[in-house]
Amino acid sequence: MDDEPLSEWAERRDAKVGRLRAIPLVSGDGPKGSHLNPDAPRAIQRWNGYSWEPHGFASNLAEAKRILYPEAAEPPSASGPAPKLGAGIGKHRKPQAPRSDQR
Repeated sequence: MDDEPLSEWAERRDAKVGRLRAIPLVSGDGPKGSHLNPDAPRAIQRWNGYSWEPHGFASNLAEAKRILYPEAAEPPSASGPAPKLGAGIGKHRKPQAPRSDQR
């Protein structure tokens, strides 16, 4: 049997420390999927390397997503001027019909 070295396993485990997840707070045997109850409050949990521990609270799915994915809320940075699209002759462009005054 091929067992992985303990050091590789520890690196994988440590890479996940600090990961966040949102758990919908619904009562009973109701649906647990986040998309089924977007207005339900969420408990934010953080992985400490051994178990999920309480980290925060969100009032709905949209707020939970802002907490879990803060980089998605940042506007994209403009790296320069937008490229100009000319009247190329590539096969994806339609050929220009001859104008009536050029015949």
